[in-house]
Amino acid sequence: MGKILQEAIHHRRNELINKLIVHNIFKKGNKQLFELTLLELEDEYNYLKKECHPHSDVGSIHWKNRGKSSS
Repeated sequence: MGKILQEAIHHRRNELINKLIVHNIFKKGNKQLFELTLLELEDEYNYLKKECHPHSDVGSIHWKNRGKSSS
């Protein structure tokens, strides 16, 4: 069980780091993301989710204004 738990923690940390990087967050204070604990990464990501507009997230639908086409 210990190895499975370690792998799950490692996977979750990488997932959170990638999500934060997509939002141009590379550091917290004077620490790089890979130096943060899982709890610190979760806190930072939850703060980001709370502060972000729900439709600005990666993977959400983004409409493009094409204007009227002339015939």
